[in-house]
Amino acid sequence: MNVLMAWACVYAAVQVGWVVTGTSVGWVGPLSSSPALQLAAAGLAVAAAWAGRVARVAGVAGVAWRGGVVVAATLWVAVAVFAAGTAGAPMIFVTLMSFAGVDSVPGLVQVALHAVGVVLLLGAAVPATRRLRGRCPRCGGRHAGEGRPTRPEPTRASTRTRVAVYALTCGLLPWAGVKTIWLLGGDALGVSGAAWQRLMAVQGEGLAAALASVGVDLTVVAALLGVLLLTGLMYRWGQVFPRWTLPLAGRRVPRLLPLIPAWLTAGTLTVYGVLLLAYTALAVAGVVPGMRATPPFSVAGITWMTLFGGLAFAGLGIGLVVAALSYQARSRPFCVPAEI
Repeated sequence: MNVLMAWACVYAAVQVGWVVTGTSVGWVGPLSSSPALQLAAAGLAVAAAWAGRVARVAGVAGVAWRGGVVVAATLWVAVAVFAAGTAGAPMIFVTLMSFAGVDSVPGLVQVALHAVGVVLLLGAAVPATRRLRGRCPRCGGRHAGEGRPTRPEPTRASTRTRVAVYALTCGLLPWAGVKTIWLLGGDALGVSGAAWQRLMAVQGEGLAAALASVGVDLTVVAALLGVLLLTGLMYRWGQVFPRWTLPLAGRRVPRLLPLIPAWLTAGTLTVYGVLLLAYTALAVAGVVPGMRATPPFSVAGITWMTLFGGLAFAGLGIGLVVAALSYQARSRPFCVPAEI
């Protein structure tokens, strides 16, 4: 039994167990998965694992297989479904950072299972698709015979990519700036620093409350970690561990180490940010109901803050997409012909 099939069996067993016991599984915020969706996801996991096995066996045999398009399509559908199941990952990450506890342990387990599944499914879907296109399943290139996969020399992203990513990241400035002003005791958007700090004292827990007491917002810290990841994707130190990593210095960074968190985070942030921007624009235009004033915010204040949040999340999310695509292209292995 390969790793993908083992994951599928564990995933299916967990889903069926939750359905039988009536366990509520959180997804995003107050939303939860229904038993029907859980059983459907369990079936998809098993089907995709079987498709991965077919693709792997056919590849080892060195021959084409009938229904290859169906096999590849099944794998990519599973990738999309389980990637959507990781939508709550950024919020869970921030919660774990704050040591405030987890709202839903089954939800945390669900996201972890989905994240592992996405990685394993991609490991089967990419070579299967390359083989269907008549390319080398290892490097994606076109060459005769088998070769030895080799990683290219570390490079930094092009100037155009860096400028685009930095411009997108600037969307964080209004959101982070306003939060920092509040936490330092200043007034912004009609809200006083004291009122914001009282709100944080009521809503915050654990590390979040401790950081707020000294003027640091945990969500801003999380955003800065996202910027650090984004920067690593664009420069050489994202491909070779830098000197300050001590025992790891000079070694190659595993290619998936920055790509997995980048892709798991980028999609959620982008969708969330775009939805916030769209809702703000429609609310201001009167197409949808306007936002309600909730203390300490006025209607204008909450509207501006929603706009700033949309710019921040969409900017960081799209920036991660651009940086990750560049990293993938620059770090993609190529095959060196085997010595005769």
